Amino acid sequence: MEKKLGLSALTALVLSSMLGAGVFSLPQNMAEVASPAALLIGWAITGVGILFLAIAMLVLTRIRPDLDGGIFTYAREGFGELVGFCSAWGYWLCAVIANVSYLVIVFSALSFFTDTPELRLFGDGNTWQSIVGASVLLWVVHFLVLRGVQTAASINLAATLAKLVPLGLFIVLAAIAFKSETFTLDFHGIDLGVPVWEQVKNTMLITLWVFIGVEGAVVVSARARNKKDVGRATLLAVISALGVYLLVTLLSMGVVARPELAEMRNPSMADLMVRMMGAWGEIVIAAGLIVSVCGAYLSWTIMAAEVPLLAATHKAFPRIFARQNANNAPAASLWLTNLSVQASLVLIWLTGSDYNTLLTIASEMILVPYFLVGAFLLKVARRPLHKVMGVGACIYGLWLLYASGPMHLLLSVVLYAPGLLVFIYARRTHEDNILLKRRELALIGLLLVAAVPATWMLMG
Repeated sequence: MEKKLGLSALTALVLSSMLGAGVFSLPQNMAEVASPAALLIGWAITGVGILFLAIAMLVLTRIRPDLDGGIFTYAREGFGELVGFCSAWGYWLCAVIANVSYLVIVFSALSFFTDTPELRLFGDGNTWQSIVGASVLLWVVHFLVLRGVQTAASINLAATLAKLVPLGLFIVLAAIAFKSETFTLDFHGIDLGVPVWEQVKNTMLITLWVFIGVEGAVVVSARARNKKDVGRATLLAVISALGVYLLVTLLSMGVVARPELAEMRNPSMADLMVRMMGAWGEIVIAAGLIVSVCGAYLSWTIMAAEVPLLAATHKAFPRIFARQNANNAPAASLWLTNLSVQASLVLIWLTGSDYNTLLTIASEMILVPYFLVGAFLLKVARRPLHKVMGVGACIYGLWLLYASGPMHLLLSVVLYAPGLLVFIYARRTHEDNILLKRRELALIGLLLVAAVPATWMLMG
């Protein structure tokens, strides 16, 4: 009999999937594009928006407890089979790319211990040695998850508690070292040569990236012991993560001036810790990062494998991915996900891409699934307060689409196009062989046609 996940395991799953690699690189990522003034505005928008999104998910688990699987099933139930598939495909791609980014940053952190000016062993996590190491870690976790989701979730709970120690130490030391004159230096970012509002827009994909995973408990809601725990876990994790992110980014700008912070190598928290506690600081943060990312990677492996399983169960993915093994682990779906991660790791090595490139792509692919959560709540809500939550989540979703910019939207069109072919094939693999509706055919044709000029413009 399958063991169910309780409140602590669900909260750890969500918190661990959010508090991954991003928080350790956040000081440099934010300093590169925004002044302290823009940061305060950006975090205010993100904080309100992500709370609307989290509350929307909480409300949906209460008013539609029959919909296991969250993001995909909400889109499918509210807007039809094809839109549901697009939500699942976008979310799954985001999860695959997020997993690749975690493996890359683990070996980038290991380079703090191994690399010297004469020897570049792991570099930025994209050398051949890094790819070999990442591949070994990938398949170790793969076989761990095959033993059962409950086993993986228990290990993840321990990893979540372990990662909070270096983060807590950093926040305490940064609060002691904080200088208001450093924080207020070029407060509006005149040296950046970009208006404050443009700076705020530039922070949006970064702030979204560190909150990706907010839906973790909703995705695995079918495995929850108590459906009410799903919403509670989501809200608890979001409030905790928001507090950590605010303290890390704002305190960092009071320790080191923004221009200098922007030039730091990632994970930038390591350099800051060296300044605050000497050479040991680098070791504390690098070790904390490795534990943190391995925990987040475990969470994301569970969530990434769950999506094709759910989609196949609802006939949106090919039937083979609905298979589970004797431990109730989504075996076929897990193989699909991790083979895709392995192929992506090889591409990282060939192209020399780094963590920041992956961050952008993963953030872009989650925009449509998140918007559809708010849109579905708006459609099914009966109480005025629930409708307000739906409107708030929708506005945040639309703002993110606007802030991401036209080039990133073109990229998402290109990445959604291959999925449409998977959707067409999936229909043929199920026994009833459901025919495509005219509206679905029209939308598929439109997206496939749009992918051609989008690909050309991106290559240009």
